Amino acid sequence: MTKAGGKPGFQKAKMLETARRLFWEKGYRATSMRDIGISYGCKPANIYNFFSDKEEILFEVLQEEMEQLIHPIKHLEDDDHTNPIEQLRFFIECHLKVSLSYRRSARLLFDVALDNLSPDKRKKIVDYRDTYDRIIRKVIRRSIDAGFLPEIDVKLAGFMIASMITRTRMWFHAKKGVSVRELADFIFKFTLNGLGGLTQRRSQKK
Repeated sequence: MTKAGGKPGFQKAKMLETARRLFWEKGYRATSMRDIGISYGCKPANIYNFFSDKEEILFEVLQEEMEQLIHPIKHLEDDDHTNPIEQLRFFIECHLKVSLSYRRSARLLFDVALDNLSPDKRKKIVDYRDTYDRIIRKVIRRSIDAGFLPEIDVKLAGFMIASMITRTRMWFHAKKGVSVRELADFIFKFTLNGLGGLTQRRSQKK
């Protein structure tokens, strides 16, 4: 029972996609290498031609998603010239596109799977997270310094924006009548109105 055809790189990518789906549906611990092999269409032993063990599969699933997330926004870290509000809009749309791509089968996987990684592999994924957090906080800080946003807790604002985007994996579907671009625009405006409104609310309390 071996799935025929396809180059090794293609086969590995399809195995990762199969594992990603099973990890979400059954949970990482409840998914065996045998499950992955059967679902993919090959003998379980063939999986070991590409991965040393199940943890390596999990690591590559997480690493792939983080690389897809970080790559298009990495340049923002040192961009002190572009309008920071444009940076924020771009950041939100890039993250949303990754969240709602075919990788949405991995929803919540990233939130629950780190404990299943060895310290070395966990550190590599956490480093990606740190890079993401550093970039969004710099974009928010620039927006504050440019007068687009009031003085706010940059760290907390970054967490809230990321959580709002990631949560869309739970409910978004194109058939609901909104495109990814429209949703990105809504989240962007919601973020500006929410954070920007803090100044007015504070002044009303005085």
